[in-house]
Amino acid sequence: MDVEQYLTLDATGLAALVASGEVSPGELLAVARERRDAVDHALNAVVVPLTRPADDRAADPALSGPFTGVPFLLKDLAQEYAGYPTSSGSRALAHDVAAEHALVTQRFLRAGLVVFGKTNVPEFGAKGVTEPVLFGPARNPWNLAHTPGGSSGGAGAAVAAGIVPAAGANDGGGSIRVPAACNGLVGLKASRGLTPYGPQTGELMMGMVTQGVVTRTVRDSAALLDAIIGPHPDAAYEAVRPPVPFAELIQRPVPAVRVGYSWASAINAHPHPEAVAAVEQAAALLADLGHHVEEVAPPHDDEALARDFLTIWFAQLYAQVSDARRRLRSPSSSFEADTLAAAELGRAAGVRPLLAAVTNVNAHTRALASFHETYDILLTPTLAQPPLLVGALTPSTALQRASRAVARARAGRLLAASGLLDEIISENLSWVPYTQLANLTGRPAISVPLHWTATGLPLGVQLVGRLGADGVLLQLAAQLEEAHPWFHRYSHLDPALTTREYRAPLTGSGRPAPTPGSTG
Repeated sequence: MDVEQYLTLDATGLAALVASGEVSPGELLAVARERRDAVDHALNAVVVPLTRPADDRAADPALSGPFTGVPFLLKDLAQEYAGYPTSSGSRALAHDVAAEHALVTQRFLRAGLVVFGKTNVPEFGAKGVTEPVLFGPARNPWNLAHTPGGSSGGAGAAVAAGIVPAAGANDGGGSIRVPAACNGLVGLKASRGLTPYGPQTGELMMGMVTQGVVTRTVRDSAALLDAIIGPHPDAAYEAVRPPVPFAELIQRPVPAVRVGYSWASAINAHPHPEAVAAVEQAAALLADLGHHVEEVAPPHDDEALARDFLTIWFAQLYAQVSDARRRLRSPSSSFEADTLAAAELGRAAGVRPLLAAVTNVNAHTRALASFHETYDILLTPTLAQPPLLVGALTPSTALQRASRAVARARAGRLLAASGLLDEIISENLSWVPYTQLANLTGRPAISVPLHWTATGLPLGVQLVGRLGADGVLLQLAAQLEEAHPWFHRYSHLDPALTTREYRAPLTGSGRPAPTPGSTG
């Protein structure tokens, strides 16, 4: 098998070739590495190689599972691989070697996947872009001047560039769906409890974070979700496996559903016209497919929700920074400046705001549940604007110095009084204001690649369903994929070109290639 043939197949297709004996796991691994070596110098997507384990698995005659022999990448955050470090994108954890596999890693391996590396993430997964100081920025294969999103940005870039057909990801505020939207992929955040954590930690951020994948096809997303879901004795929740496997469910007829769509946001009052067009086109397509579709007001106050989300997030960051300091004796210099500032905000806030934010989650959940009494699906853009330029959210040198000084002085209350939280909401969430709702409420949400901008950048749309409606979302996504195919679109990343001169031709699009520096 050569690279060109490899790029035309999804994970399910590659697994079928292995099962039939047409190709061996070793041959697939060699092609995946060839593709990685050809393009990743430009992308910076794969940051931790797992050479020996991959070689051993590919050569193992007893290797089995529904995805036997398919090359795969883990996320370098909360997807630990025994004997190798999980950096979480932080210099403080760069040598933090895992004693055992994470539960999700165990399930990926049980599915027969051949893991040969781990992907780039922002420090502690705390941003919607992937630009850690430890590894440097990951870049979008559709245009290297732009971000692949975050926090599963390396995973998204690797899949979109054809290094692997699918990659491990997780989502605490949009970290599966944002990279899926930025890279033209499918990304499902599952219902709370379906993909349990362990053994290193229990449910992160009070159950807001879920494990998953980014893929190029809905059938891969469905089958890989089948492989990693299910209860576990150590889990915080008893999530019962659905009676029908998702891979089978997506082949059944899709019942008509009621869809309410909106692009309105209190955080971003003027989303980019491309984001509005993405939702309008998706709404029209769903209506053509026989669904009841109408424009609605947002079912929640996303600015209030963002404050509650960040209050919980900052507390989580404070706990993670404190753990690294205690367990690994990591100095302040090993953390990024904005991480320290956010952690200090979490420390200084104390228990009352955290408990208030957790209490408010119930109100957000009830608001969404009330919406779902009338509508089965909430349709929004995944992004409020096209993928940002790399470096767009990098704090200035002066701000970084001030952030470190505030952290040293433990002046978090002064920092909070300065209006920094409003600035963080504006700068970091204004381009991704739609994704946190599903995390706080525990509802499933999927991003599908229905829209490309005039300059050739992907911009996905998001479908949010009731708790436990993961199957309905996958069915709808499969129907949309059949009606408006996207698999033929992948980035022909030319390894001979540099970041500065890169232009990414679009397969089968008929549109002009993006130019460096364009914002869409």
